[in-house]
Amino acid sequence: MLPRLHVDIPLTASSDGPDSTLRELNLPAGAARHVQVLRLQPGAALTLFDGSGFEWQAEVLRMGRSEVTVHLHARQWVHRELPHAVTLCVVMPANDRMDGVIEKATELGAAAVQPLMSERSVLRLAGERADKKQAHWQGVAVAACEQSGRSVVPRIESVQTLAQWLHKLPPHDPQQQRRWLLSPTAAKPLRELAQTPAQAQATSTLVLSGPEGGLSPAEEQSARALGFEAVQLGPRILRADTAPLAVLGWLALQSV
Repeated sequence: MLPRLHVDIPLTASSDGPDSTLRELNLPAGAARHVQVLRLQPGAALTLFDGSGFEWQAEVLRMGRSEVTVHLHARQWVHRELPHAVTLCVVMPANDRMDGVIEKATELGAAAVQPLMSERSVLRLAGERADKKQAHWQGVAVAACEQSGRSVVPRIESVQTLAQWLHKLPPHDPQQQRRWLLSPTAAKPLRELAQTPAQAQATSTLVLSGPEGGLSPAEEQSARALGFEAVQLGPRILRADTAPLAVLGWLALQSV
């Protein structure tokens, strides 16, 4: 399998038009380092993508100390996304488990991940520390796209408190968006709720998942007031980093 590399600049096949052939490109620093780490040599083939949904077949032309020049060939549209956009709204688990959530959410097809803090959060981030984490997680998503074959990179949103995020949500339109609140005490299982006519026709989904111990009653009430419906995922209690991925995996399987 050819190496797949993400480049953080828009790619075009040629300045003469999107269907023209061949163009030389000096890779951005991150992609160039990746090529050097892989020890690719002039003449080596690789695949490039810029997050737009297109892929370019490319060939290494020249290798410098810090520069790598490639030749771009014709692009092709590659669609490996879920039928409906799914955003995981996750109260961040402690330690480094959020890295795993981002990685697996990317592999399973999430369109975006919204890191949140709630009343019972252990991990709390703000200011420069939050910005650095967001940038790190975006890098995790890029790496997962390179590995999994996705050509669209999910957005990793800035860290917010649950209250701030709920306050910014637009009014709920159930015909456009499903809003699910994961709760082990909910009466409805996910499959039953998702198959109702009103839910089945929605074109996007928000999945709100709390921390270990769940959201507070006041937080659940605030979410419900904005159209979130509580769903449960079965008889077992799942960890905070497992529950949202279980939902995303189920949604991904529905599209196969």
